[in-house]
Amino acid sequence: MWPGLVETIHEKGADMTYQDKHNAPSACVAVTAAALALAAPAVGAAEEAPAAAKPAAASLADVLGASNLTLTGYVAASYYHSSGYNSFHEFDTKHDTFQLDQGAIQIGYQPKEGFGAFADVLVGEDGRILNGSENGTDSQFNARQVYLQYVSGPLTLIGGKFTTLAGAEYSNPTSNTNFSRSLLFFAEPLTHTGVRATWAASDVLSLIAGVNNGWNTTSTSYGSKTAELGVAFTPTKQLALNLLGYFGKDPVYDAERSFVDFVGTYSLTDALSFTLSYDWGKQQQQAGPDLDWDGVAGYINYAFNGQWRLSVRAEYLHDKGGFVTGTEQKLKEGTVTVGFAPLKSFELRLEGRYDKSDQPTFVKTVTGTTPQTFDDHQSEIALQGVYKF
Repeated sequence: MWPGLVETIHEKGADMTYQDKHNAPSACVAVTAAALALAAPAVGAAEEAPAAAKPAAASLADVLGASNLTLTGYVAASYYHSSGYNSFHEFDTKHDTFQLDQGAIQIGYQPKEGFGAFADVLVGEDGRILNGSENGTDSQFNARQVYLQYVSGPLTLIGGKFTTLAGAEYSNPTSNTNFSRSLLFFAEPLTHTGVRATWAASDVLSLIAGVNNGWNTTSTSYGSKTAELGVAFTPTKQLALNLLGYFGKDPVYDAERSFVDFVGTYSLTDALSFTLSYDWGKQQQQAGPDLDWDGVAGYINYAFNGQWRLSVRAEYLHDKGGFVTGTEQKLKEGTVTVGFAPLKSFELRLEGRYDKSDQPTFVKTVTGTTPQTFDDHQSEIALQGVYKF
């Protein structure tokens, strides 16, 4: 908001006595003429001076800022075409479609000390996936995160529902460099409901501990809970290392599930960065062998300039027990995404992806909702627009 500028003109005058005026008529005329000459520009200036600008109305950002509230949001929409039905993809699960991926609003009151709160609500096709994972419903509306917060010095506590810390990618598309999510993302939790404590031990080290209902479980009568443990280490501005684990009984299997995730990011320059993500998981069973899996994903991100960028992802997932995909198989995928941002608030993403398996598990054709034929590979091309506000 730019303040208006107000100019004020001051006039000065000199008084003459009655006797002086009559004793010196010529002087009086001269003085009068001079006064008129001086007054004329002043009057003109006063007439030409712009009116004082009215104070600008406070914007929503000003009101929220004065209240220590933050309000952000985004809209992401896409078109994509797959050679099949995008088996083992998290959100882009159709064959050929336009769709509203997500429209989301985030509002928070998160002071540096004391109590606060945060809410993150979305609507769209991705909401169906989140709801299906959490409670088996088909609604497009999902409260992805709603939690209370308390901060005291280096300690931050949150309680409620929040997104997982696992993995290098996010359900929020504005935080990703690709349109589609990785195979590892498909094998990771999405959200947790419980409590989480983060202690900033130093400027470069944070320790995380929490307890929750498990993977994507908003509420449960099941007594056993899942422990969350993590370490975030940033020794330099260029290097960030994160190690995380989830350990606890799963209510569906009524047996222990263990999951370990590592993500490391190195920024060689402001334009070029590399990310490595590794997952290992094991699900025990009441009867039968353990179901375990592991996988690794690598990312290269390069910004050509302020508008154009390139993101390349390659990964490998070994579903040894068939826990992730339902079949014992080895999967690979490669993705190339080109991003163009004509505005800081908007980006257009063009993506090509190819998936391959050693088993014919990718759905090729469907009759109604029943898969009919399968293949050992699938490909996809997608275009997505993301607008942030």
